[in-house]
Amino acid sequence: MLELTGIHLASPERSLLNHFNAKVATGQVLAVMGESGCGKSSLLAYVAGTLTAAIRAGGQVRLQGREVQYLPTMQRRIGILFQDDLLFPHMTVRDNLLFALSADGTRAQRVAQTEAALSSADLAGLGDRWPASLSGGQRARVSVLRALLAQPQALLLDEPFSRLDAALRERFRSFVFERLRTLNIPAVLVTHDAQDVPSGAQLVHWPTQANHA
Repeated sequence: MLELTGIHLASPERSLLNHFNAKVATGQVLAVMGESGCGKSSLLAYVAGTLTAAIRAGGQVRLQGREVQYLPTMQRRIGILFQDDLLFPHMTVRDNLLFALSADGTRAQRVAQTEAALSSADLAGLGDRWPASLSGGQRARVSVLRALLAQPQALLLDEPFSRLDAALRERFRSFVFERLRTLNIPAVLVTHDAQDVPSGAQLVHWPTQANHA
């Protein structure tokens, strides 16, 4: 479970969030909706440990019973997906995926993991390709695979569907949420589009409900 307790955020100009509490069980999604620029991404950055020094923040973040808000980002075991796929352009698809894997096992075993992941996403045979040669939908799926191969205990979704066309957006949403259910990990989604919110998700509207949750 991912637990957020007493989270508060403030920019130099104003308060963004005050005493926000939420519990996200394994396999569940917490969706936070609000307009662009209201501070939704700052909430994710605080949870992930990547918040800029310009934003003042505090509150407890517990993941699987472990308090993580004071840990470096790499030790939190929290993955994040952004609007852009952020694949390394100088690496092949396979090497992008290998980058996410731990160093345990032989290279052959790790390569086999990447091939299995690609096959599971209907991307078999694309390991030797460069990211620039893939379609937008293919790059998006590779970015999800890379995030999940790192075996996060929670996943943050920072409007990852917003730059996709309507048809691709629907398919990619289904792909992401199916993976989350299969892996049974908690997720937090921020969006300004109600269609991005999966059935059964907890829903918070920013800022009114968020500031009084």
